[in-house]
Order: sequence, then structure tokens, then C-alpha cells
Amino acid sequence: MAVDNALSSPLGPPACEKDAKALQFIEEITRNTDSVQEDVLAKILIQNAEVEYLKRFNLDGATDRETFKSKLPMIRYEDLQPEIQRIANGDRSSILSTHPISEFLTSSGTSAGERKLMPTIKQELDRRQLLYSLLMPVMNLYVPGLDKGKGLYFLFVKSETRTPGGLLARPVLTSYYKSDHFKTRPYDPYNVYTSPNEAILCADSFQSMYTQMLCGLLEREQVLRVGAVFASGLLRAIRFLQLHWRELADDIKSGMLNKEITDPSVKVCMVKILKPNPKLAEFVRMECSKENWEGIITRIWPNTKYLDVIVTGAMAQYIPTLDYYSGGLPLACTMYASSECYFGLNLNPMCKPSEVCYTIMPNMAYFEFLPHDPAGFTHDSTPKLVDLADVELGKEYELVITTYAGLYRYQVGDILRVTGFHNSAPQFHFVRRKNVLLSIDSDKTDEAELQKAVENASQLLREFNTSVVEYTSYADTKTIPGHYVIYWELLVKDSANSPSDEVLNQCCLAMEECLNSVYRQGRVADYSIGPLEIRVVKNGTFEELMDYAISRGASINQYKVPRCVNFTPIMELLDSRVVSKHFSPALPYWTPERRR
Repeated sequence: MAVDNALSSPLGPPACEKDAKALQFIEEITRNTDSVQEDVLAKILIQNAEVEYLKRFNLDGATDRETFKSKLPMIRYEDLQPEIQRIANGDRSSILSTHPISEFLTSSGTSAGERKLMPTIKQELDRRQLLYSLLMPVMNLYVPGLDKGKGLYFLFVKSETRTPGGLLARPVLTSYYKSDHFKTRPYDPYNVYTSPNEAILCADSFQSMYTQMLCGLLEREQVLRVGAVFASGLLRAIRFLQLHWRELADDIKSGMLNKEITDPSVKVCMVKILKPNPKLAEFVRMECSKENWEGIITRIWPNTKYLDVIVTGAMAQYIPTLDYYSGGLPLACTMYASSECYFGLNLNPMCKPSEVCYTIMPNMAYFEFLPHDPAGFTHDSTPKLVDLADVELGKEYELVITTYAGLYRYQVGDILRVTGFHNSAPQFHFVRRKNVLLSIDSDKTDEAELQKAVENASQLLREFNTSVVEYTSYADTKTIPGHYVIYWELLVKDSANSPSDEVLNQCCLAMEECLNSVYRQGRVADYSIGPLEIRVVKNGTFEELMDYAISRGASINQYKVPRCVNFTPIMELLDSRVVSKHFSPALPYWTPERRR
């Protein structure tokens, strides 16, 4: 389609007129970042002027930034928990938002072991949809011809529950996939999936994955991009193919769906799609039966141009494995979002993973930034927050948001580094989640939680007069799914009565039982995390660890055992001292219902 030159964009030549308008929108709001932000805050404060929370701070109808900043405190989830609990219990008064809270979005971050509940309103779906609508116009600038094929995306809904007051509580993507915005989305040749909605919306994770993989194989030559939300999810799909290619090939050969697929809507939809294809079945058998799976993605889906997955933050640990399975295909990180808010997009999605930066879209919420010292020094007990347009190149900040749905000066917990600007809108590199030690998938385990889990497990050692002298950990992503590895150094006071292998296996399970609900859901329902492993090391190992750190310049007076390690020489030192390995023998307890 010819595009009017008047609609061309500084970002590049748009693929079609619809793209031109989207790119023009990006240009307009990023040119006027500060005024857009001022307008967003005013709209939020006008819309919610009469809510209980804001009235406490005597804004008296003020909508300017100075009054807002001088009167409202910066908060964390725990500060807002009483209000959230009231809403969850059925209080429908205007506590946080004038618009009714339509549901809670469950965060992958946790509080007291349970997923955080993020209030949202129906109007937020429109804002999220707006950001989604900008992704392909940007991608089309870098990868031509995406309208000539399909995307194989492994997308899943997760379990949902209701609060005591009857509101749904579910992950943000589950909310989106179940919305009309997704289910009845208009046809867009640049955004066609191989997976039918019925497969994506199937609540059984095995049936959903099986059907999506089957559809991807049936349309292998039409697939131009392969993706999942997180890198770990795509690797889980590859592992699924390794385990189930024989059944998948049988279905393709016979044109009959595996009897394990019992979901009625999936069965009905697959009758229309699945036809006997012995030639394709033989191809799948030939490729998947080979011992070497290097480049399997491009071998099975030969027209794939890139992988669409998040590989920033904790997901960066999966890059080498993705490169192995894809033959080094480009890795595209397209957007930056969370349960609290959708933030922005990557205007250069085909850049190297280490260079990924996200341009915050100033219309999504009101953004402030708490200066963060990477060295951990805090010079000011009441640091001044910086506006979006005023952040400085090279500096790190913690993200603070004010949303239409009722979060005011809320600390998200993401640490970001300013890498540049697009027009007047800053671009940020995602550095890490604050206080997170271990993460395999969407789980986030902090130091306090890990300490509590170790204490819980070590109680099983008391009858053997044994204690945990020291410990550290790491997220092992060489296995699929990945799993937590905990290194223990034990003090065994009576070698004749030392804990058995069975007891140490139970210690693994005791640790898992103590971890948060997101971790336990990953183990029990999503199969995204493998059994926790304890590796017992020789006595004196942690002394050697300290000696090594001191030899590299650490102060002996300030040295603390790192509770998580990923530096190769330290890992090698620890693994060379392992005397025994133990795994969790069962699944920890988990239910979709929240603890009351």
C-alpha cells in the first residue's frame, strides 16, 4: 500500500497507512513528554478528586505537580494493603478510584508469600491495547514482509480466583487474553497467530501447549516469528517438543487428535484444522529424533526471522540456550509492562539483548524517578523524586508511578538506567528488580524469603544435632525447566548420627513449602520451575569463598557471604567442593485460593 509522504515518520518509512498513524502518534507524545505528563497527572487528580485516599492529604482540588509532590507520600504495596483488602472484601466506595475497580491483577511480586493484588479499572484495557497497537508498526520498520506469514506464539492463561467480595484476581495477561480486546480483535495481516484462541484460552496447561505446538507444526512454513512472553516460556515449549514429538507426529499422520486433549472447544476447533499429512509427520519424526537439537527452531520453522521474547533482567540468563536452539536468530524485546502499569516500548527491537532500552510512553501514567545509587549508598534520607523529562543520562532510578486506577506515588521496585532519549522521552535499560535474589520464570525470591526457607528446612536437622553453617544459592537455567540450587555447608556434631539422604531431600521440600505462592504455582500448576536442589559442600568451603573474594579486593571487615552467586569462578569453586546432591521428592502445596 502506498503511504502518503505527509504521514512518513522520523523513525523510518511505515509499512502501511495504519502504521504511519501509529508512528506519528509516537513522535507526537515523545516530543511533548513534559506537557503530556503534566496533563496526565491533572487528569488523574481531577478524575479521582473525591476518592477517600486522596482526600486524606488535603489536595483541595489542586492538580499541579508541586502540590501533589508536597502532600502525597511515596508508598510501597504494604502501605496500601489495608485499602486493597477493603476493596477485596467487597467495599465498593470510592477508596482509590472514582471508577469502579473491575478486577485485581495479580503481580509476580509477592507480599507475605502471596501475590500482590493490583487494582485496575475497565478503562485501563484501552490504554494497554493502545500500547499493543504500537508494537507491530515499530517492528515492521526493521523486519519487512511480516504480513506474508504468521507468528507462532506460546501464550497461556493462568488460574484465577475471586476475592471475598467477588472480584476476579488474575494475572494481567490472563485478563487481557480473556478480554474482548483480544478475543474479538480485528483481523490484522501483520499480527496473525498460528494458535487459535481456543488453544490459548484453554486452562489446562498441557492441553494448551500441546495444541499450540501442533498448530505451529501444521503451519511450519508460514511461521515468520516464534515467541512467548518470557525466554523461559519459549524454552519450556522446546522441551515440550522434545518430550512429545512422537505423539504430535502421530496426530499429524493420522489427522486424529490425541485422546489426552479433552477440552471441548479445543477439540471442535482442531477438527477444522487437523488433516492427515504423512509427509509432514515423517519430517517431524526425522528432525526431532536426531540427537543434536542445535538450531531446531530454524530446522522446523525455516522462515523464522526472529524470536519475540523478553530477555532483559533475570531472563538474560537464557540467552545462550536460545541462541543454541535458534541458531543465533535475533532476539526481539518489544515492550516493558507490569501488573501495575504498561510503561513503554523498544523503538529498536532488533538490537542486541544487552542494548535493549525502552522508551517510556508519557501518556500511560504519571512517572517519577527515585535516584538510585548502584553502590548502595544513600546520601539523603528524603530524596527528591525526578520527573520523566528531567532524568539524567547514565543515572539509575527506581520507578515510581501514579495511575488512573488508583496507585499514587507507588514504588514499582524496578531499577532502570537512562541510556538515551527519543525526542524528549527518556529511554531506559532495565537493570533489575529491587531486592530479588532468585528468579527462574515469573517467580521472584528475595533474601529474607530465602533466609526463612533455609531456617524452616534446617529444623529437620535438629534431631541429628546438625546445623547449616552457611549457605548461598543460584538459579540453574541449564536444565529445562530451570530450578533453584542452594549450597549448604553443614556442621555435623555427631558423625554417627548424621542426616540421611532422605532427610536432606525432605529439607528441599521444606524450603519449597516456605517459598511464595508464585514459586509454588510455577512448580505445581505451570511446570515452569523444576524441583529445588540442595548441594552440600565440604567444611571450610565458605572460608575459601571469603579468601577468594579478599584476593580480588574485598575488605575483610566488610565481607558478607553473597546469598546468590552467578560469577563463574565462584560457581566452579563451590561445585568442586560438593559432597552430595539432593532434590525435592514431591510438589509443594499450592492452591489458586489466596490465604485469608
